[in-house]
Amino acid sequence: MTDDSAANSDERPFLYVVVCACGVAPDVGELITAAQERGWGVGVVATPQALGFLDTAAVEAQTGYPIRAAWRTPEEPRPLPPADAIAVAPASFNTINKWAAGTSDTLALGILCEAYGMGIPTAALPYLNAAQAAHPAYRQSLDRLRAMDVLIGSYEPHPPKAGGGAARFQWQEALELLEPRIT
Repeated sequence: MTDDSAANSDERPFLYVVVCACGVAPDVGELITAAQERGWGVGVVATPQALGFLDTAAVEAQTGYPIRAAWRTPEEPRPLPPADAIAVAPASFNTINKWAAGTSDTLALGILCEAYGMGIPTAALPYLNAAQAAHPAYRQSLDRLRAMDVLIGSYEPHPPKAGGGAARFQWQEALELLEPRIT
Protein backbone atom coordinates (compact mmCIF):
# COMPACT_ATOMS: atom_id res chain seq x y z
CA MET A 1 0.00 0.00 0.00
CA THR A 2 3.03 2.26 -0.35
CA ASP A 3 5.20 3.54 -3.19
CA ASP A 4 5.92 0.15 -4.78
CA SER A 5 2.24 -0.69 -5.13
CA ALA A 6 0.79 -1.67 -8.47
CA ALA A 7 -0.48 1.35 -10.34
CA ASN A 8 -4.20 2.04 -10.63
CA SER A 9 -3.97 3.01 -14.28
CA ASP A 10 -7.58 4.01 -14.85
CA GLU A 11 -7.89 6.46 -11.94
CA ARG A 12 -11.02 4.79 -10.54
CA PRO A 13 -11.17 4.56 -6.76
CA PHE A 14 -9.83 1.18 -5.67
CA LEU A 15 -11.62 -1.04 -3.15
CA TYR A 16 -10.05 -3.90 -1.23
CA VAL A 17 -12.65 -6.51 -0.33
CA VAL A 18 -11.41 -8.53 2.64
CA VAL A 19 -13.26 -11.85 2.67
CA CYS A 20 -13.51 -14.07 5.76
CA ALA A 21 -14.46 -17.74 6.00
CA CYS A 22 -18.24 -17.43 6.33
CA GLY A 23 -21.20 -19.15 4.70
CA VAL A 24 -21.94 -16.17 2.45
CA ALA A 25 -18.33 -15.78 1.23
CA PRO A 26 -18.98 -17.65 -2.05
CA ASP A 27 -21.36 -14.81 -3.01
CA VAL A 28 -18.70 -12.07 -2.79
CA GLY A 29 -19.12 -11.57 -6.54
CA GLU A 30 -22.29 -9.63 -5.68
CA LEU A 31 -20.21 -6.97 -3.91
CA ILE A 32 -17.58 -6.97 -6.64
CA THR A 33 -20.26 -6.44 -9.31
CA ALA A 34 -21.98 -3.69 -7.32
CA ALA A 35 -18.66 -1.90 -6.77
CA GLN A 36 -17.65 -2.18 -10.42
CA GLU A 37 -21.05 -0.88 -11.52
CA ARG A 38 -20.45 2.15 -9.28
CA GLY A 39 -17.06 2.82 -10.86
CA TRP A 40 -14.70 1.09 -8.42
CA GLY A 41 -11.70 -1.05 -9.27
CA VAL A 42 -11.71 -4.06 -6.93
CA GLY A 43 -9.13 -6.43 -5.49
CA VAL A 44 -9.84 -9.28 -3.07
CA VAL A 45 -7.82 -10.13 0.03
CA ALA A 46 -8.92 -13.38 1.66
CA THR A 47 -8.17 -14.80 5.04
CA PRO A 48 -6.39 -18.16 4.62
CA GLN A 49 -9.52 -20.07 5.66
CA ALA A 50 -11.71 -18.06 3.28
CA LEU A 51 -9.82 -19.37 0.26
CA GLY A 52 -11.68 -22.67 0.63
CA PHE A 53 -15.00 -20.82 0.27
CA LEU A 54 -14.13 -18.94 -2.93
CA ASP A 55 -14.08 -19.82 -6.60
CA THR A 56 -10.63 -18.31 -7.02
CA ALA A 57 -10.62 -18.40 -10.81
CA ALA A 58 -14.03 -16.71 -11.04
CA VAL A 59 -13.11 -13.95 -8.55
CA GLU A 60 -9.80 -13.29 -10.26
CA ALA A 61 -11.48 -13.16 -13.67
CA GLN A 62 -14.10 -10.76 -12.32
CA THR A 63 -11.60 -8.38 -10.69
CA GLY A 64 -8.67 -8.79 -13.07
CA TYR A 65 -6.34 -9.23 -10.08
CA PRO A 66 -5.05 -12.23 -8.13
CA ILE A 67 -6.65 -12.94 -4.77
CA ARG A 68 -4.21 -12.00 -2.03
CA ALA A 69 -4.03 -14.32 0.99
CA ALA A 70 -0.36 -14.41 1.97
CA TRP A 71 2.43 -11.95 2.38
CA ARG A 72 4.72 -11.39 -0.54
CA THR A 73 8.51 -11.26 -0.30
CA PRO A 74 10.14 -7.81 -0.33
CA GLU A 75 11.37 -8.23 -3.91
CA GLU A 76 7.93 -9.15 -5.27
CA PRO A 77 5.84 -6.28 -6.68
CA ARG A 78 2.54 -5.50 -5.02
CA PRO A 79 -0.18 -7.05 -7.19
CA LEU A 80 -2.92 -4.59 -6.18
CA PRO A 81 -3.09 -0.80 -6.44
CA PRO A 82 -3.27 1.07 -3.13
CA ALA A 83 -6.66 0.94 -1.44
CA ASP A 84 -8.86 4.01 -1.40
CA ALA A 85 -11.29 2.11 0.84
CA ILE A 86 -11.69 -1.33 2.37
CA ALA A 87 -14.81 -3.46 2.82
CA VAL A 88 -14.57 -6.45 5.15
CA ALA A 89 -17.40 -8.58 3.84
CA PRO A 90 -18.27 -10.96 5.25
CA ALA A 91 -16.52 -10.12 8.53
CA SER A 92 -16.26 -13.15 10.81
CA PHE A 93 -16.37 -13.25 14.60
CA ASN A 94 -12.71 -14.29 14.57
CA THR A 95 -11.54 -11.49 12.28
CA ILE A 96 -13.52 -8.80 14.10
CA ASN A 97 -12.05 -9.78 17.47
CA LYS A 98 -8.48 -10.18 16.22
CA TRP A 99 -8.61 -6.91 14.27
CA ALA A 100 -9.92 -4.97 17.26
CA ALA A 101 -7.16 -6.46 19.41
CA GLY A 102 -4.49 -5.43 16.90
CA THR A 103 -3.56 -8.99 15.95
CA SER A 104 -1.80 -9.11 12.60
CA ASP A 105 -1.21 -12.82 12.02
CA THR A 106 -2.57 -12.95 8.45
CA LEU A 107 -2.20 -10.65 5.47
CA ALA A 108 -5.87 -9.65 5.75
CA LEU A 109 -5.49 -8.65 9.41
CA GLY A 110 -2.21 -6.90 8.69
CA ILE A 111 -3.88 -4.77 6.02
CA LEU A 112 -6.79 -3.98 8.34
CA CYS A 113 -4.56 -3.03 11.26
CA GLU A 114 -2.42 -0.82 9.03
CA ALA A 115 -5.44 0.83 7.37
CA TYR A 116 -6.33 2.59 10.61
CA GLY A 117 -2.97 4.36 10.77
CA MET A 118 -3.16 5.22 7.08
CA GLY A 119 -6.63 6.77 7.36
CA ILE A 120 -8.19 4.42 4.80
CA PRO A 121 -12.00 4.39 5.11
CA THR A 122 -13.06 0.91 6.19
CA ALA A 123 -16.45 -0.77 6.54
CA ALA A 124 -17.19 -4.16 8.07
CA LEU A 125 -20.27 -6.26 7.39
CA PRO A 126 -20.38 -8.81 10.21
CA TYR A 127 -21.70 -12.29 9.51
CA LEU A 128 -21.99 -14.48 12.59
CA ASN A 129 -24.47 -16.36 14.69
CA ALA A 130 -26.32 -15.09 17.75
CA ALA A 131 -24.29 -17.25 20.16
CA GLN A 132 -21.07 -15.71 18.89
CA ALA A 133 -22.59 -12.24 19.03
CA ALA A 134 -23.52 -12.82 22.70
CA HIS A 135 -19.86 -13.20 23.66
CA PRO A 136 -18.67 -10.08 25.54
CA ALA A 137 -15.54 -9.82 23.39
CA TYR A 138 -17.64 -9.26 20.27
CA ARG A 139 -19.44 -6.17 21.60
CA GLN A 140 -16.17 -4.83 23.00
CA SER A 141 -14.52 -5.39 19.63
CA LEU A 142 -17.31 -3.57 17.77
CA ASP A 143 -17.00 -0.66 20.21
CA ARG A 144 -13.24 -0.51 19.66
CA LEU A 145 -13.61 -0.67 15.86
CA ARG A 146 -16.24 2.09 15.93
CA ALA A 147 -13.85 4.19 18.02
CA MET A 148 -11.32 3.63 15.22
CA ASP A 149 -13.90 5.07 12.78
CA VAL A 150 -14.66 1.69 11.20
CA LEU A 151 -18.17 1.71 9.74
CA ILE A 152 -20.16 -1.33 10.93
CA GLY A 153 -22.97 -2.83 8.86
CA SER A 154 -26.44 -3.66 10.13
CA TYR A 155 -26.60 -7.47 9.70
CA GLU A 156 -28.49 -9.21 12.50
CA PRO A 157 -26.85 -12.47 13.62
CA HIS A 158 -28.53 -15.68 12.54
CA PRO A 159 -29.49 -18.53 14.93
CA PRO A 160 -26.66 -20.82 16.06
CA LYS A 161 -26.17 -24.06 14.13
CA ALA A 162 -28.61 -22.84 11.49
CA GLY A 163 -26.30 -21.05 9.10
CA GLY A 164 -28.40 -18.92 6.90
CA GLY A 165 -28.96 -15.28 6.63
CA ALA A 166 -27.50 -15.24 3.14
CA ALA A 167 -30.72 -13.80 1.72
CA ARG A 168 -30.54 -11.01 4.31
CA PHE A 169 -26.84 -10.24 3.79
CA GLN A 170 -26.72 -6.84 2.11
CA TRP A 171 -23.43 -6.72 0.21
CA GLN A 172 -24.07 -3.25 -1.20
CA GLU A 173 -24.29 -1.83 2.34
CA ALA A 174 -20.48 -1.73 2.35
CA LEU A 175 -20.53 0.69 -0.59
CA GLU A 176 -23.33 2.75 0.95
CA LEU A 177 -21.23 3.16 4.09
CA LEU A 178 -17.97 3.92 2.28
CA GLU A 179 -18.97 6.13 -0.64
CA PRO A 180 -19.65 9.25 1.49
CA ARG A 181 -16.09 8.93 2.83
CA ILE A 182 -14.46 8.91 -0.61
CA THR A 183 -13.76 12.33 -2.06
